[in-house]
Amino acid sequence: MSDKAFAQADPDWLALIGAAREWLSGPLGQLLLDEERRMLEDELGRFFGGYLVHYGPSAETPPAAPQVQRNVRLGAPLPGVEIVCEEQAWPLSEHAADVVVMQHGLDFCLSPHGLLREAASAVRPGGHLLIIGINPWSTWGLRHVFAQDALRQARCISPSRLGDWLNLLGFALEKRRFGCYRPPLASPKWQARLAGWERKAGDWQLSGGGFYLLVARKIVVGLRPLRQERREPMGKLIPLPMAKVNRRRIEP
Repeated sequence: MSDKAFAQADPDWLALIGAAREWLSGPLGQLLLDEERRMLEDELGRFFGGYLVHYGPSAETPPAAPQVQRNVRLGAPLPGVEIVCEEQAWPLSEHAADVVVMQHGLDFCLSPHGLLREAASAVRPGGHLLIIGINPWSTWGLRHVFAQDALRQARCISPSRLGDWLNLLGFALEKRRFGCYRPPLASPKWQARLAGWERKAGDWQLSGGGFYLLVARKIVVGLRPLRQERREPMGKLIPLPMAKVNRRRIEP
């Protein structure tokens, strides 16, 4: 699929997605994606249903949910994308998916609120929304501030702030996980030296991981209570006088 088939899309958005795809294909992006894949495979193994929708700028094939019948990729015209659409115009009906995975979709977008609304609308009641983002309170978030590459354009929305947004959209946060505790160093030698720290910090689930994974469930909306019919006033009740009873015993 080429960019020519999507020539009417916002050029700023296409440029952002292209830069993000290039950065994720580099050594630092691959380090992040490898750790995310392990965590996603662990989480997706417990979901089941008819459809899983994946949205994200990475050109890699994302992990699938083995118990979900159909895994679909949508987004910008990238290799492997099956449904091409803009970030705020998903061609899905409401409640169409059992699981929606957004992998760095909110990091590289023009309107995070608009994109999150699209994803939330696609999840059925009782379904799940999984969001992976770069943790701003980590060494990766610090590098984002001083980066000269595409990481500089990432939004790096904090997990607590995103949790508030999900709550407003009718989702209950079930799980928050962190991963990739190694700093964003391109040297393979340093990455190998810090592999032990990666395992320990992952077991402890410290909040300083380079990325976070939020698992949220869409709350099932209950039945709307029936409106009670309005009762017309029937007038005031007037108390009637009560006859007094002489309780004294009458002598014969």
